[in-house]
Amino acid sequence: MSNDSNYNGGLRESATFDRTTMDEIRRAADTGIYDIRGFGAKRKLPHFDDLLFLGASMSRYPLEGYREKCNTSVVLGDRFAKKPIKLDIPITIAGMSFGALSANAKEALGRGASEVGTSTTTGDGGMTPEERGQSKKLVYQYLPSRYGMNPDDLRKADAIEVVLGQGAKPGGGGMLLGQKITDRVAQMRTLPKGIDQRSACRHPDWTGPDDLAIKILELREITDWQVPIYIKVGATRTYYDVKLAVKAGADVIVVDGMQGGTAATQDVFIEHVGIPTLAAIPQAVQALQEMGMHRKVQLIVSGGIRNGADVAKCMALGADAVAIGTAALIALGCNDPKYAEEFKKIGSAAGFYDDYQEGKDPAGISTQDPELMKRLDPVKAGHRLANYLRVLTLEAQTLARACGKNDLRNLEPEDLVALTVESAAMARVPLAGTTWIPGQGF
Repeated sequence: MSNDSNYNGGLRESATFDRTTMDEIRRAADTGIYDIRGFGAKRKLPHFDDLLFLGASMSRYPLEGYREKCNTSVVLGDRFAKKPIKLDIPITIAGMSFGALSANAKEALGRGASEVGTSTTTGDGGMTPEERGQSKKLVYQYLPSRYGMNPDDLRKADAIEVVLGQGAKPGGGGMLLGQKITDRVAQMRTLPKGIDQRSACRHPDWTGPDDLAIKILELREITDWQVPIYIKVGATRTYYDVKLAVKAGADVIVVDGMQGGTAATQDVFIEHVGIPTLAAIPQAVQALQEMGMHRKVQLIVSGGIRNGADVAKCMALGADAVAIGTAALIALGCNDPKYAEEFKKIGSAAGFYDDYQEGKDPAGISTQDPELMKRLDPVKAGHRLANYLRVLTLEAQTLARACGKNDLRNLEPEDLVALTVESAAMARVPLAGTTWIPGQGF
């Protein structure tokens, strides 16, 4: 044996049974129950960082940032709705439920979205007065569980989103554990207080796209054909799902990739079901183009959107807008290091906290504890979110101008290259330095 102090005695960690894997095996053996958590997929996946923009030089003409405008507005739902939604920026707030989030968090999301002229979304569990009161444009989610579903609230909404799936758990339903089902949550959801709740994985009154078309007509009659009808799907068989959604009569289609977040579901679901957002967008766009409906039926993409570059890359691949969830919560204060000591007390750490289902969030966001909720000032948190949305928009505009585009929706796949073979194949753009798109020949 060597006397070298750097010699580790031949110790080598297994790539298959690493420490995280062994910890999970021990946890399963100790408890006999699968792991439940929030957040989204934590495994490394091909993502927007694997794409680069080709800025203008000799062959393209860039725009001057201080003098030449770059439009960011978008209209959603003008296929059939009498009152489509007009947004100042193409970045919306995804559906996150009251119950999973505190009332203050829902109010803050509405305030932040309204400050910059975009929309927010209710989530499972119904519409709260705080959220409706502070949201100039509010999308009402119509989910399989029907928790909190109220025809009067449907009529108060600016759009309706029929949820068929979620990127973090396509094919499955969410969970809301008993410690978060307070008197108010129980009343809104017509559930017993303090009892664990599991949301349904499919709608109870239809079995296929033909039934969905009938349901959409019912929703249009309830709302007098005034507001757009969205259909949201988790990214799996995206090409076929988008075609069926268009056939069923959707005004807008939301595609949520597997990096999308959730309040609570099985870890095995989050990490092993669905496809990356990057792979889903070209499939959705292809389906719309083949039906002659691209830009006629708008496409919203969600799942792992973090910055203006991600926004611009989604737009370049063919999206009309994006939706953010996890990033919006971080902007409000989720996982804030100022609560480091309190995260430590509950066995977690700032930046790692994902036990949203426990209801112990020190930041007062994913909780129903009255004392914890008080820590989140909805006015200040809403302004933080608005600032973040402004930055995302400015960053996306910067990249669009560099590519010579005066509208974010003028960005196109031709403006992108990929750094890896996998991302090139998924995004259907050339590998950098070549004209090769894997899977499409040379």
